[in-house]
Amino acid sequence: MISENIEKFVFTINHESDIPKYQQLVNGINNAIAENILQKGDLLPSVNSICKTNQLSRDTVFKAYSILKDQKVVDSVPNKGYYVLGETRKVLLVLDTFKAYKEVLYHSFVNNLADNVITDVQFHHYNIDVFKTIINNSVGKYYKYVVMNFDHKEVLPTLSTIANDKLLLIDWNIQAEKQNNYVFQDFGKAFYESLEKAQDLFKKYKSIHFVYPDYTNHPKETLEYFKKFCVDFQFEYEVITNAKKFNIEKGIAYISVSDRILGHFLEQCKEKDLEPGTDVGFLSYNETPMKKFIYKGISVVSTDFKELGTKAAAFITHDEVVQRYVSTNLILRESL
Repeated sequence: MISENIEKFVFTINHESDIPKYQQLVNGINNAIAENILQKGDLLPSVNSICKTNQLSRDTVFKAYSILKDQKVVDSVPNKGYYVLGETRKVLLVLDTFKAYKEVLYHSFVNNLADNVITDVQFHHYNIDVFKTIINNSVGKYYKYVVMNFDHKEVLPTLSTIANDKLLLIDWNIQAEKQNNYVFQDFGKAFYESLEKAQDLFKKYKSIHFVYPDYTNHPKETLEYFKKFCVDFQFEYEVITNAKKFNIEKGIAYISVSDRILGHFLEQCKEKDLEPGTDVGFLSYNETPMKKFIYKGISVVSTDFKELGTKAAAFITHDEVVQRYVSTNLILRESL
C-alpha cells in the first residue's frame, strides 16, 4: 500500500560537496530507509518539488530515482510518482585481499544477512591511499560498515569519519579503541596455545623454522609468541624472512603464514623425496577449504572465519555493541 505522507523525508543538497548531486539524493534516500525515516510504501517527494527546493535540474533528480529504481529500492506508479519498494539496507564490507579463507568469511557474512541487505565488497590491499579512497567515498552511503583494518597511522583518522555505532572492525585489533565495535582473532596468546597442543608432534623434529616472508602483512605478534613458545619448551628454532632462501631439510618442522611457501614446500618434498609428517613437518596458518585435501592433509592453525563472518553479520542485524574475539584452533593432519 502506498502512503502519501512524505513530510517525514527532508532532503538537503550540499552544493559545495565533491559528491555528485544525484548521488547525494541516492545516499539520502538510502539512509532514510535504513534509519526507518522512510518505510515500505512511502511516497517520495515529486521530481518537481525536489528540483524547486534544492535548485536541481530535472535530469539530476530523474537520474537519482532511476538508480534507486534499478537497485529495486524504489518503484513508480503512473500519476502517483515514486515510492519506497522495500526496506533495503546497503552495507560496505572492506577486506584486505580476497584469499581462500576470506571467501569463507565473506560467504558466512552474506549468508547470515536478511534478504533486504545488499553488501558491497571492496579491497584495500594494505594500500593506505586505496583505503582512504574507499572510506572517504563511502561515508554516508551505507547503513553500516564492516572494515578489516591494518597497521598504518592513517587508518584510524580515516575511520573517524564513520560513527562508532555504524562501524565494525574485524580480524585484527591493531587500530581498536575502547568505543569501537569489533570481532577479532587473537594472533598472540591463542597462537601460542595452539603450538602447545602440537608440542609432542614438534618433538619429532630437531628444529622448528618459522617462514615469515618480508612481503607478508601478517601481524608480528605471532612471530613473537612463536619465539616465546620455542624458548619456553626448549625447541631449537629459526626465523626465515627471505623466501628465496627457503630450502627444506630433513628433520625440520616448518610453520608458514604464506600459502606460497606451502606450494614451495610440497614441490621440494617431491624433488627431494621427503615425506611430509615423517621426514619434514609443516603447519600452515589459516584454514582453507582445500587444505584438508592437499597431499594427505595440511595441518593448520586458524581462526574460525565462518564464526567471524557470522558475528559480523549479527552486527548488521542487531543494533547493539559488539566486542568479542573468535576462537583460534589447531587442526592436525598428516603434514605434521
